[in-house]
Amino acid sequence: MNEISSTLRKCLVNFTAASCVLTAGYSTAQAADAETIRWKVQAVFGTHLPALGDPIKLVAEQINAASGGNIQFKIYEPGKLVPPFGITEAVKNKQLNAGYTWLGYDQGKIPASALFAAVPFGMEPWEYATWWYEGEGKELAEDLYEKHNVHPVLCSVIGPETAGWFTKEIKTMEDLKGLKIRFAGIGGKVLQKAGASVTLIPGGEIFPALEKGAIDATEFSMPAIDQLMGFDKVAKNNYFPGWHQTFTASHLLINNESWNELSDSNRAMIDMACTAGAFRALTRGESLQGAVLKGYAAKGVTARQVPTEMLKQLKTLTDEVMQEQAAADADFKHIYESQQAFMAEYKPWKERAYLPRDF
Repeated sequence: MNEISSTLRKCLVNFTAASCVLTAGYSTAQAADAETIRWKVQAVFGTHLPALGDPIKLVAEQINAASGGNIQFKIYEPGKLVPPFGITEAVKNKQLNAGYTWLGYDQGKIPASALFAAVPFGMEPWEYATWWYEGEGKELAEDLYEKHNVHPVLCSVIGPETAGWFTKEIKTMEDLKGLKIRFAGIGGKVLQKAGASVTLIPGGEIFPALEKGAIDATEFSMPAIDQLMGFDKVAKNNYFPGWHQTFTASHLLINNESWNELSDSNRAMIDMACTAGAFRALTRGESLQGAVLKGYAAKGVTARQVPTEMLKQLKTLTDEVMQEQAAADADFKHIYESQQAFMAEYKPWKERAYLPRDF
């Protein structure tokens, strides 16, 4: 009997110790999941701009709510902490834990980055999102930015921009020669090849430049956004379609060390919030444009179409630019070929499944 009691006591002691270890382990896991994150996140676009700038506000609100306040992003407007076009560099150097930006602004230092932001005569918004989530897009972007100590997360996809706001009519390619225009991304290189004088300035500086005549034309975003920027007050010719930017994608860039320090659950939470943000950006953007276009006549604005012959010539120049960029940069070539292969595979469905645009 004494031997049995002794054995039971040992079992109870060992069981209690094991329970303590398991409880401690569980508590540690809970603590890791409940880690407190307080990040400063600078946006490249004003957060008052619907679908373009406000997605990061929605993402921050959703993450805060879903985490019970454990993850909080303090969103800063453009230029408040670092220069608008310096977000990636600031995230790389951990001046910022994260930033919300358009990757095309990295084109000078990372040529292939522009392919994740907008591509002339490229994919439509849902097509790009499909390539990102279901194709190679996400992996290719992560591989590209890994070299720069940055982790990219898709946070917004919206529809095409307009082809630009012009102070005078544009009828032929000859009208582009010498034209002073603000243009971003790969499309800017195409217009340079067409003979335009292209400059890239942050969004907040565009209207004054247009008003003072420092530039003759500009592109920026969709009509509802451009209206808030005031372009329709100066340039009365708004051209369509947005051949240079058939989709606009914006990303949350996170410092690699900051990303890797997160628990799996918190990384998943950020991914989910940004995925939801991308979809809501698309729906928000699509919901606003029709009403704005209807109001053009009252403002003396004319919605014009880029002549078909000009579009063909711009496509020819685009193909030349893309080949030049691919020849000069291996990453650009690899990512561009991935996009082209995806578009070719998607094309039969795209052509057959949807009603013709002029139905």
